[in-house]
Amino acid sequence: MFVHLLFFQVPLKPGRSLMDWIRLTKSGKDLTGLKGRLIEVTEDELAKHNTKEDCWICIRGFVYNVTPYMEYHPGGEDELMKAAGTDGTDLFDQVHRWVNYESMLKECLVGRMAVKPVAAPKGMVPEKKVLSASVKDLTPSYDWFQTESLITVVIYTKQKDMNAELVIVDCQDKRLRGEVVVGDQSYLVNVDLDNAVQEDMAVNITEKVGKVEIILKKKDNVHWEKLGQPLESHNTFIKRTDRGLFYRKCKLVSKTEVTHDTKLFCLTLPKSTHLRVPAGQHVYLKQIIAGTEVVKPYTPVLPFLPLDFKEPSHHDGGHIYLMIKIYSHGLFTQALDHLQIGDYISVSSPEGNFKKSQVQSLEDLFLLAAGTGFTPMVKLLDFALAQVSSLRRVKLIFFNKTEDDILWRDQLEQLALKDERFEVQFVLSQPTKDWVGKEGKISSSLLSEFVKRSRKDSKVLICICGPTPFTEQGVQYLKDLGYSQEEIHAFTA
Repeated sequence: MFVHLLFFQVPLKPGRSLMDWIRLTKSGKDLTGLKGRLIEVTEDELAKHNTKEDCWICIRGFVYNVTPYMEYHPGGEDELMKAAGTDGTDLFDQVHRWVNYESMLKECLVGRMAVKPVAAPKGMVPEKKVLSASVKDLTPSYDWFQTESLITVVIYTKQKDMNAELVIVDCQDKRLRGEVVVGDQSYLVNVDLDNAVQEDMAVNITEKVGKVEIILKKKDNVHWEKLGQPLESHNTFIKRTDRGLFYRKCKLVSKTEVTHDTKLFCLTLPKSTHLRVPAGQHVYLKQIIAGTEVVKPYTPVLPFLPLDFKEPSHHDGGHIYLMIKIYSHGLFTQALDHLQIGDYISVSSPEGNFKKSQVQSLEDLFLLAAGTGFTPMVKLLDFALAQVSSLRRVKLIFFNKTEDDILWRDQLEQLALKDERFEVQFVLSQPTKDWVGKEGKISSSLLSEFVKRSRKDSKVLICICGPTPFTEQGVQYLKDLGYSQEEIHAFTA
């Protein structure tokens, strides 16, 4: 998944690229209009700054003057104006939660919001929030045990269907961070360990009772008095989207050409990390470019497309494969392309709202992909063909400009020959005269021809991914053809 999925990108004027913005922030120019002073901002004061010529926005209690950033914002001025003069935190979280705004907008910082005192009415005792017994019973908990050489941290998730994709563990520099995903919630064990441990770590999951064991090897066979010192958000159970992104450094081990402008990057996870990216979810890559943190989302793929689905495939969990289009003027992808084998890049934990349960009892699965919008479809194809026994048909309609742009064409054609349930249709918008396949762009007539249920009331899901205009038009065409919201999944971050 690429950044163009996250908001509608508008053409920027020349000299308004991300690199141009970074240069401006480092020029010493006063971007706040306050000559370096930081002020406390009241709600009334914030509300006054609500025009394109004078636009302040509050994000997480900090106020920024985004007026100078207007022309540099890839989503256009209108997107920023939605939050002008107000607290834009919720809007920001919906669209840009992954963006490091503190780094991007640090020279635009006006100051903090003034905190309004909240007085309780006389005679009223402030209400305490007490968890009901049933909620407490379902909240995960943890314990720890030791032998002479091992430390075992046990998380009791109280869930019956726990699996490896729902558990993320990192152990770096004595910091143990174990996160368990339970529906839309996240439980976290986060401690600074009492003593040093070795690099290799084991994670055991008893799926039926939801028990997760993190087994660490002691560096020295000494008796630990305690597990360690609690760190931020330790032993909390909160909404996953409120958790904040966690990154670990991954090493680039290979880079192979897929097409003339797209490469397959293979990153290896640290030994002390347990992480599996579920089908339909993405990770964020973070790089420091010209002193500014820049973050972009990508959907991991498989190293190749499996052709035999007799058994569920067990893929190596130690690597992450990313299929990335290198843009000639793309600041981030150019920096990625210049990475050498052995270099490191920061990779976040997985995110995304796609759930495998959406595919579990399907009869028909249609995948509409444009260009690198193909990436979420790779693991989805693998999962559906290997593990959904009710499936009658999977059809990929793959839109590209030219034949040279088609990702994994040979593999997709081989899969169509090998598995009778799978069909692929290539559609080109700029074909050569030799092209004998379908031509054009996404349209209602094209979809009505290709997206047909195998029988009248078959259970269907249509997944769509590509540049925002493609996705938005596609969703509208599908609704016009009578498909319900529940039968359509648009991949956006």
